[in-house]
Amino acid sequence: MIDFIGKKNIFIVVSLVLIVASLVSMFTRGFNYGVEFLGGSEIILKIEARVDEAYVRNLLQNLAPEFEKSRITQIKSVDDPANITKFSIVVSPKDENGNLRVYTGAEKAKIKEEIVARFKENGKVAYVAGFNETSGYAAQEIKNLTWKAILFTLLAILFYITIRFQFVFGVGAILALIHDVIITLGFFSFFNYELNVAAIAAVLTLIGYSLNDTIVVYDRIRENLRRQRGRSIDTLVNDSINQVIKRTINTSLTTFIVVFILLLFSGNSIKPFAFGMTVGVIVGTYSSLYIASPVVIKWIKK
Repeated sequence: MIDFIGKKNIFIVVSLVLIVASLVSMFTRGFNYGVEFLGGSEIILKIEARVDEAYVRNLLQNLAPEFEKSRITQIKSVDDPANITKFSIVVSPKDENGNLRVYTGAEKAKIKEEIVARFKENGKVAYVAGFNETSGYAAQEIKNLTWKAILFTLLAILFYITIRFQFVFGVGAILALIHDVIITLGFFSFFNYELNVAAIAAVLTLIGYSLNDTIVVYDRIRENLRRQRGRSIDTLVNDSINQVIKRTINTSLTTFIVVFILLLFSGNSIKPFAFGMTVGVIVGTYSSLYIASPVVIKWIKK
């Protein structure tokens, strides 16, 4: 039998370190936001040569004023040919009043032609594989709705757990979920992984996944609280976790294998989701075992 509760203080310290590191990274490095959150245009450029971001920036920085401050990121897929490099170029064109705007059809066609021509002049074959745009208003709207979605999800979960169990279980579940969300977002910030709508979908999916795991543990604790009155809460919770640990490991391991394979072999549009889920499954399983239950123990002991 594994002593989960006896070592809870060690894992609480580990969690606090991860949370602090995540918050520091988020407030200092920030996020590599996708064009859905930044607004503007994202150009997906494919070049039939091995070049780096500096080379691309040097060729395109004088294309238009907005290209001087463009965000150029190399993107990769497992099945990309060895002689192909791909880049995501995010630009934020402004109108005469300084407001963010989107390109007209004619402007997009001209930009595509000029990009291809500049690489051709330097002996490289390049083509624009995608040209996606999001207006400034839409980007702000998406950002606001995203944070509201996460907040309302957590409040709905608190309400649900309080009805199904007790308020203390709801608090434990919410703290564990906040722990999961902060650390997962911290990984996005630390590894400079693109935070876009797919990544937020992963965070919301993670909340549901982690909650499901936590409820399984809570359900067993509640059953044992009814059947084994008089036992110490530490022993009872530890026994409860050990009784469901096989189910938790099997579920987490199979889910992890799926999302990790998705991370390795999926296209760039799915990778942020796969990355969020790969990190989230590990963090969510850990919090279900080491974070959610100690909160309940501490509360009941009061």
